[in-house]
Formats: sequence, structure tokens, C-alpha cells
Amino acid sequence: MKLEQRQKSLKAFQDFLTISLETKLEQHLHASPQAKVLELFQEVAATVPAYKAFLAANNINPASIQTYADFQKLPLINKENYLQQHSLTDLCRYGQLSMCDAIAVSSGSTGKPTFWSRFIADELQVATRFEQIFKDSFEADNKTTLAVICFTLGTWVGGIYTTNCCRYLASKGYPITVVTPGNNQTEIFRVVKELGGMYEQVVLLGYPPFLKDAIDNGIRQGMEWQKYAIKLLMAGEVFSEEWRALVGERVGGKNICYDSASLYGTADAGVLGNETPISICIRRFLASHPDAAKELFGESRLPTLVQYDPLHRFFETIDGTLFFSGDNGIPLLRYHIADTGGIITYEAMLEFLSKWGFNPQLEGKEYHQLPFVYVFGRSNFTVSYFGANIYPENVTVGLEQGKIKEWVTGKFVLQSLEDADKNRYLSIVVELAPGIEGSLEKENAIALSIKSQLLRLNSEFANYVPQPYQMPQVTLKLTADPEYFPLGVKHRYTRKAEK
Repeated sequence: MKLEQRQKSLKAFQDFLTISLETKLEQHLHASPQAKVLELFQEVAATVPAYKAFLAANNINPASIQTYADFQKLPLINKENYLQQHSLTDLCRYGQLSMCDAIAVSSGSTGKPTFWSRFIADELQVATRFEQIFKDSFEADNKTTLAVICFTLGTWVGGIYTTNCCRYLASKGYPITVVTPGNNQTEIFRVVKELGGMYEQVVLLGYPPFLKDAIDNGIRQGMEWQKYAIKLLMAGEVFSEEWRALVGERVGGKNICYDSASLYGTADAGVLGNETPISICIRRFLASHPDAAKELFGESRLPTLVQYDPLHRFFETIDGTLFFSGDNGIPLLRYHIADTGGIITYEAMLEFLSKWGFNPQLEGKEYHQLPFVYVFGRSNFTVSYFGANIYPENVTVGLEQGKIKEWVTGKFVLQSLEDADKNRYLSIVVELAPGIEGSLEKENAIALSIKSQLLRLNSEFANYVPQPYQMPQVTLKLTADPEYFPLGVKHRYTRKAEK
């Protein structure tokens, strides 16, 4: 028996149950995040064998790291120079894997599985991110709620982790019941039909493309989503505000800033931040003001915009990419995840918006003064065309206009190709929705819509690409085309240019 584990669990659970969300989210205003991360460094340097070895290999004496300025000089860690160089046991405190109670798997960008160990105390920290959404967005503290887990179940991170966090909310007193059909759409429809009417609202939790596909298939099968006061909690992919509005409309949404929210999560450390009503309000303003978005973010695409608690996950940036520090089963210090993005303080965000004449107030409510982090995702998911960076996010908006959104699933493959005369052209292969047939008229309408959105949203495209080359070449493929849209694998929106 490990009595210290019992005490650690008891304290974490007691804190989660007894400290209000409001109190927890105000703690960063009265405590120093820099001091907290320095304290984490000293503890990890003393207890984690892998990090001790990492410091020694870099000729760093932990005792020399006394100030935040010292901490900022520490080398970054990543999968290659840290996680893959040490055993799973040595990445844990005291080299004891048994100090964690669960192991999850992520496939990563290479497809090679990576194991992540964690303890209940780590999940309870992350459960606060779920609590923010369920309380501040969905009012689930006062409404009976059926939480339908649509993430893949099994060893993969998303499903079981999310299930646990929702059950912790129920243990705190939220009137939430969890059901776990996973990514089985037949089961999702069945549980919503048979159980949804017993609750004041139903929350679908899953990856955005999967949820849209499930919602659309449900409509085709006669599902009346609007009967169940559907809310959406998502993770794993950037989506446009047009997408949010479209999906919200299909489930009968009433208040776009409160009916859905997305998590910024990673298998490495759980949830790092989450959308809030005010972050969604701000993002929607920026979506309709591309010039403001370009000035704020420095790119012609709209990132995911979330708020985060700097006492829970401490973000830093270098060369336009994010890295963070945070406690976990495998504690991470200055961990570089290669996500392109940045951080903005709450005050700086309001000051910037004020300059553009926008005050993001919703229904007179007060909002937590948490900093913002914005995330574009990995920078290699772009296509270079006449020197302009073409982002999948720009194309997505073009597919969400007018009648076009009824013809397509939202999946596509973007490439910069050459014709027989070695002239460049922008190729976009688009997946048709089930039951929809392709036609030249549809191809032309989609190409024109994508072009107009690229000109509106992407100043590089508008200025770098000669007019004769601005119209993309659209090819339509049937649902689940085996070459471009195979079932059962994670979709890639870009491909390397062919020589």
C-alpha cells in the first residue's frame, strides 16, 4: 500500500469538490505563476530521474536556477530530446510508474504509439477546464444534462479521459449523467433518442468533423436534434466560425457563444485551455474583420482562441511557436509542442479590441480575467502557392457558404500541382456528402466560393497570386473515396506538392 498516494488523491479530490470554480480561476490574480513554475522545476529536478539526467547532460546545476530569469534560460524539451531518450519509468517521479494509476496512448504524427502515464490528481486538475465549459457556457450547474461521449474509447487519450472528467463534475454536484457510445453513430442516435428527453439538455463531446458527420447523418435518418437542446464540446481541430454557425443551426442552437466550446488539448498533458463565451465572442468579431485578425495574429487565417489558467499550464513562446510547463504523471518543463501560436494577456486583448471599436460584453455578464492563447496548429499543414501560404482554414470557409455546405462533408485535400506545361495550379479535391452527385456546375460554384474567400481572408493570396492563377481547380469525389477520403483514418487536408 502506498499511503502517500491515498493522501495525494484525498487532497486533490477534496480541493476539487470544495473550492468553487470562481475562486480557483481567480487564484492567478493573487499568486505568481512564475513562482509556481519555478517551484515545479525544483520539485521535478529533485524527483524525476529523466529530468535529472537531462539537466546533467546540459551541464545545469538545479541549484543555480533561483529566479524566473534563470528558468527562462533552461533548454526546451520535446519528444526527440527528452521523451524518446528515457524509459517510461524514468519519466515518472522517483522512477516509479506505479505512482500513476492509468496509461493512455497517442498515435502522434508519425503513427508510432506513445504512452502517457497519469494519476487521478492530474485528471482532477484538468476537470476544471470541463467545469468552466459546463458551468459558464452550458449552465449545467442548474440544468439536468446528459453528456454523450463521442470520442473514441479504448486506450486512446480522448474518450476515457473525458468520461472521467465529466464524472468528477457529477461527483461535485453537477446534475450530469454520462453515457459512452464512443464513435459508434448508431449507438449515439439510440442513446440520444431514448435518454435525451429525460434531461433538460444533451451535450455531445467529440472531434468536430465527426460530430458534424453524426449530426448530418442523424438528420438524414430523421433525428430531431432540436428536441434535445444540444450543446457541443469539441477538441482536436481548428474550425471556422461559419462551421460553428452551420452546425449550431442544424441542431437548433439558440445562442452561438454559449451552445458550443472547444478544448485545446494534447495527449502529452491533457487540456491546456478552453474556449469561453468571451473568447468565442472575440473570435467571431475577428472572423468578420480579417484586417483586425491579421494585425492581432500576424497571419491570414483564424486560429483557435482559448483562455488558460497560468497556474495550471504555464505558456511561453519562441519564434512564433508555443511551449508550456505543467504538472502531470509525466511532468513537463518548457515542453515544445511545435504548435504555431502565441499568448495575449486579458488586458492587452481588451485594449486591442477597443482600438477597433469592439467591446466583447455578452448579456452584461462578468468574465474570468484569464490570459488568452491562440493556436494555429502545426506549421507544416500549409501549401505554398506563388509564395503565398494557403491554409486549410481558408478553404474550409469557402465550403461553408450557401448551398455548397449542403453538397459537401467539409473534407478536402489541398495541393499545389503542375500541369503538363509545368504551370502551377491550386488543386482542391472535395468530398461530396452522401447521396450527392458531382457535376461541372457544382465544381465551378465551389471553386468560385473558395476563390472569393481566399481573396477576402488571405492577403498573401490576393497580392502574390496572379489573377489568371487564382481560380482553384476543384475535383469532386464520392463519400469515403479510398484514395482521398478513406474511412477509419485521421484525415489530412494537405499533401506534398508533386514534382
